Amino acid sequence: MDDQELTRCALAAKQGDTHAATRFVHGTQRQVWQLLRHLADAHVAEDLTQECYLRAFRSLATYRGRSSARTWLLSIARRVAADHIRHRDRRPRTADIADWQLAAELAQPRTLSIPEGYALRSALDTLDERRREAFVLTQLVGLSYEETAEVAGCRTGTIRSRVARARADLIDRLQEHDTGHSADSGGS
Repeated sequence: MDDQELTRCALAAKQGDTHAATRFVHGTQRQVWQLLRHLADAHVAEDLTQECYLRAFRSLATYRGRSSARTWLLSIARRVAADHIRHRDRRPRTADIADWQLAAELAQPRTLSIPEGYALRSALDTLDERRREAFVLTQLVGLSYEETAEVAGCRTGTIRSRVARARADLIDRLQEHDTGHSADSGGS
């Protein structure tokens, strides 16, 4: 569904059209989930997606259609992710094991092959937050640089720079993974 249709659905949902609201959710749900999965925590992406839509529908009355509904919704998703991270980082973490770090290290597989998807996800997780956000929005979610700039609240050139740097960082990290993986498997 294109941006104009999504915006029409959002404006119709604002007027109480439940069919339009359903179409709006179906037309944006995968992109919202992808963004939240990469910005926050893959394990709670579905819950955060629901939280995003709750916030969106609560504030739908204030949506004026000045930007596309997709951009407006992804801006909300970005705030949901930030709130989740702040809340998660404030909570104390506990462990029942005296030396939990040693236990975690010992539990790591030493000779198993790491699937490519896992390597990419791990590499994405190491990126600077702003670079990861720009990369995910443009390369995985499929927004234009201009739309991403609007979501992130910065200039288009800044997004272009962040994406280029994210790509370079990812290439470096994936090459490190390939080199490390080759060394672990004896070069075969």
